[in-house]
Amino acid sequence: MTGLRERKKAKTRATLQQHALRLFREQGYEATTVSQIAEAAEVSESTFFRYFRAKEDVVLWDDFDGLILDAFRAQPAESTPVQAMRGAFRDVLGGLPEADRGKLRERVLLMLSVPPLRATLLDQVSGPMRLLAGVVAERTGRRPDDPGVRALAGAVIGVGLAAMFAAAEDQDTDVVSLIDSMMARLEAGFPCFSGRSNELHS
Repeated sequence: MTGLRERKKAKTRATLQQHALRLFREQGYEATTVSQIAEAAEVSESTFFRYFRAKEDVVLWDDFDGLILDAFRAQPAESTPVQAMRGAFRDVLGGLPEADRGKLRERVLLMLSVPPLRATLLDQVSGPMRLLAGVVAERTGRRPDDPGVRALAGAVIGVGLAAMFAAAEDQDTDVVSLIDSMMARLEAGFPCFSGRSNELHS
């Protein structure tokens, strides 16, 4: 269970992000300073930097990684790794209110249209990939560095990136629905991932 301190930290991060996104809409990403974001959120710059290392991080941050990993672990034992991952995405993203989906679309567009954000996003791909490999390894009884485990983790990350690029090209794209559709194709198109968990061949 998340403690009070962790909930307060998450609330502060969300508040900073909310004001940052508003300022980016109003005056552009490059023209917005950390000082302005902090002032809008009624905190000091030093407080901002306790929660985010840089302005880029206020756009990139969300709590989806932990939620998706927890949801993956909670999927039925008989589910294949791809089925479990698709179910986790559905559980976490499928229930997002429209306002949160709108914020997700807005963040995706910023990440892919602002060069520093795009570079940082791609530079940080290895972290989520390692996390995914870890939970897939737990489920299949294999090592995180198993080639099949790494291939599946990389494929799932690829789904996320492909959905983000699609959203950047067409702002009417529903990222959540597109991810689910792509995960269905991943399950159908990779037989070694669609078999039972203990059949994830190396």
